[in-house]
Amino acid sequence: MSFDRLISNIREKQNPTVAGLDPKLDYIPGYIKTAAYDKYGKTLEGAAAALLEFNKGLIDALCDIVPAVKPQAAYYEMYGWQGVRTLAETIAYAKSKGMFVITDGKRNDIGTTMEAYAKAHLGTTDIEGETAQAFGADALTVNAYLGTDGIKPLLEICKNDDKGIFALVKTSNPSSGELQDRKLDDGLTVYRTMGNMCENWGSEAMGDSGYSSVGAVVGATYPEQLGELRAALPHTFFLVPGYGAQGGGAKDVAPAFDKNGRGAIINSSRGIMCAWKKEGCDESEYAQSARREAIRMRDEIVSFIGKIN
Repeated sequence: MSFDRLISNIREKQNPTVAGLDPKLDYIPGYIKTAAYDKYGKTLEGAAAALLEFNKGLIDALCDIVPAVKPQAAYYEMYGWQGVRTLAETIAYAKSKGMFVITDGKRNDIGTTMEAYAKAHLGTTDIEGETAQAFGADALTVNAYLGTDGIKPLLEICKNDDKGIFALVKTSNPSSGELQDRKLDDGLTVYRTMGNMCENWGSEAMGDSGYSSVGAVVGATYPEQLGELRAALPHTFFLVPGYGAQGGGAKDVAPAFDKNGRGAIINSSRGIMCAWKKEGCDESEYAQSARREAIRMRDEIVSFIGKIN
């Protein structure tokens, strides 16, 4: 299963983290933007070219120490089809370097529309008898609050194409509790109910690692809920946002892991991408600075969870 590959990469690198590739032009060193604008102008094409060059530098610096990257689709879509092309090229480049790729798209629909999302981001597209891979990520974030109708179209692709999904369960944003913390008639919270659904959906797609191809997004900003869900969902792998810029630390994310130091991957986006600004180093060292921050993050988390077995 897809997450077996991710867990193997995490164990090999002894690093349970993922670098979020959510680039804004403000994050990109001036010399990269200048070169792109000189060639294409201050256009969507120029912006997309700058994003791609920035991403490639980060991937080159991180690929031997960080097991995965997570591009957020919105940061590419805002630059039109040129930006979407950069998303596809970023995914392909990261995979060529051996990295596991999670597309953060939070897709949400039912029936044939969800089938189309699944084929676009994880599977293959049929072109009158010929097939082609549109984006080819290894996993996709999804909004499962439409229920089983929105998840069924993904499960077949997960099983047949060795892919995974992460469903939103307890998100890291401050207002998540407005809905997710509410209790239902059976006394369970909405987020716990959604977690139970993830565990059930994944029951027929189990990997050798003991985790299924249906994962859950659970925020680092709610460590008590992280621990609750880890105990309740023994077969559900967690994607944990909220570390770093959103306020979560290594102590906060520790409850996401099982006794073997597995079961979760922790995301940092701005902390890694913008490390060169925080350090105040020369902009030409942005990739090396990102590497230093990724190593610091890895070492901090591993100091809490121990060796990953």
